[in-house]
Amino acid sequence: QVQLQESGPGLVKPSQTLSLTCTVSGGSITTTSYCWTWIRQPPGKGLEWMGAIGYSGDTFYRSSLKSRTSISRDTSKNQFTLQLSSVTPEDTAVYYCAGGTSRSLYSVLRNDYEHWGQGTQVTVSS
Repeated sequence: QVQLQESGPGLVKPSQTLSLTCTVSGGSITTTSYCWTWIRQPPGKGLEWMGAIGYSGDTFYRSSLKSRTSISRDTSKNQFTLQLSSVTPEDTAVYYCAGGTSRSLYSVLRNDYEHWGQGTQVTVSS
């Protein structure tokens, strides 16, 4: 079955760039009509949709994060990557990658996605 695994540093200093990679196994990130998404959950808050990359490479971003966010992919490694620049302690969260059909675009509902990673804690602190 399809599995997603997030990887990256658990601690990032303020003003630096957070970089996370999601490795997809058991399926292809170029599967037609699929979107591959980054979602985060700050402590004590709900899930926040951050952005996505579609099967053809199109990218979609949350408007409030667009100036700091970049999502890219490496099809040879079946991975997609999140970069979030100029981080502050408010970016401390559990970061998830998820995959689903086009209906999942912009959604934070777990049932709208076929696949979720287990999540990775990222703390922004000096």
